[in-house]
Amino acid sequence: MAYKIDNNLCVGCCACIGSCPESAIEQKNDKCVINSSKCVSCGICETNCPVSAIFIE
Repeated sequence: MAYKIDNNLCVGCCACIGSCPESAIEQKNDKCVINSSKCVSCGICETNCPVSAIFIE
């Protein structure tokens, strides 16, 4: 199961982008988005999100 980012909570700080070992996260329209086909569900992004916008689907 891949992780997702709640766009209502995401502040676009991009802390998750730098922490993703699979480069599965990118910024679009000032928010971060996870590419579910690249996500390996390691949870590092969830740990590094300062606003708890990332959750397991």
